[in-house]
Amino acid sequence: MSGFGEAGTAKYVSLTTFRKDGTPVATPLWAALDGDRLVLWTRTESWKVKRIRRNPAVTVQACDARGGKLFGEPVAGRAEILDAAGTERVRGLIIAKYGIAGRITVLGSTLRRGKGGTVGLSIGLEELLS
Repeated sequence: MSGFGEAGTAKYVSLTTFRKDGTPVATPLWAALDGDRLVLWTRTESWKVKRIRRNPAVTVQACDARGGKLFGEPVAGRAEILDAAGTERVRGLIIAKYGIAGRITVLGSTLRRGKGGTVGLSIGLEELLS
């Protein structure tokens, strides 16, 4: 198991970002492991991306599809917003992990928003980055 615990293998991961005042905001997302990093994929203009630009500190934890039920321990990390090549790699990892559902979701998103409408996020473990 990775340093991400259950979040490294879960179907859904709760990504918690932080508002300017420190208030945590959790969002359930698909995620996949990429070596020692956890990668996620989301809309480029989402609030979570804006919060990460300001403060890359995040926590991740395995969750259910709605993010209401959490599993395992929360894991502290630092998020990085990926460039186009990194985002394309994340799309491939999401498709590989989630199969036909991943392929349909990525294709549908690309048709609706174009390639620039979504962005990959890469999370490194806080303890490895210190």
